[in-house]
Amino acid sequence: MARIWRLIDSGLVNPPESAAIDEAVLEAHSSGTAPNTLHFYVRSVPTVSLGYFQKVSESIDIEECRRRGVALVRRRSGGSSIYTDSGQLIYGLVVGQEDLPRDLADSFRVVCGAIAKALRSFGVEAEYRPLNDVEVLGKKVSGNAQLRRGGSVLQHGTVLVQTDLEMMDAVLKVPRGSGLSRPSERVTTLASLLGAAPEMHLVKDAIVFQFGEAFSASFERASLTREEASSVERLVSERYGRDEWNLKF
Repeated sequence: MARIWRLIDSGLVNPPESAAIDEAVLEAHSSGTAPNTLHFYVRSVPTVSLGYFQKVSESIDIEECRRRGVALVRRRSGGSSIYTDSGQLIYGLVVGQEDLPRDLADSFRVVCGAIAKALRSFGVEAEYRPLNDVEVLGKKVSGNAQLRRGGSVLQHGTVLVQTDLEMMDAVLKVPRGSGLSRPSERVTTLASLLGAAPEMHLVKDAIVFQFGEAFSASFERASLTREEASSVERLVSERYGRDEWNLKF
């Protein structure tokens, strides 16, 4: 019998709130007050998401971000800095550690493998590439990261449906030692692969189906609890809405 997991679709969300929701759900899950949850959202403004340890000066052109109105938010998970906008679907999956393999690479393989299967349903040759990417023809179409706390796992990531690659190149710096001339050389989008962007709701449906298959789960739509919503407000006020957090390295 399929287990019932929660599905929250926040639609368009501002950058500080989007990061706060992921952490609030993780907090609630680790305290035993929230079920396994899949959260979808799209950022309401162009945003650079900084990995927890990323140095601003090494990863982004902050003056170009300010000139172009690109927001900054530092997430709790590690990994590289990424550019996101309204052409990218972002998901956060919060589950118990017992629902995933103990080994980090194997756990990425399960979740990213489901993302790859979802994207293959649109006719692209998506494949999981260790440690935490989904690629099509050698280019990244989904990047992912994990955060673990108190027996709970948050895996979140992007699906590049139709994103502004020129903006990406303008605000992100080329990673040192990558051999790239610009950041967008490493990525692709569903729109460029298919000739047109699939509807966002169809991408969500495909991911929900494949997560259901991977975890023997079914999803019921719901909202944040009152306690989670209160945590979101606190986290925005104390952390994600503050330069002291977002620009601290």
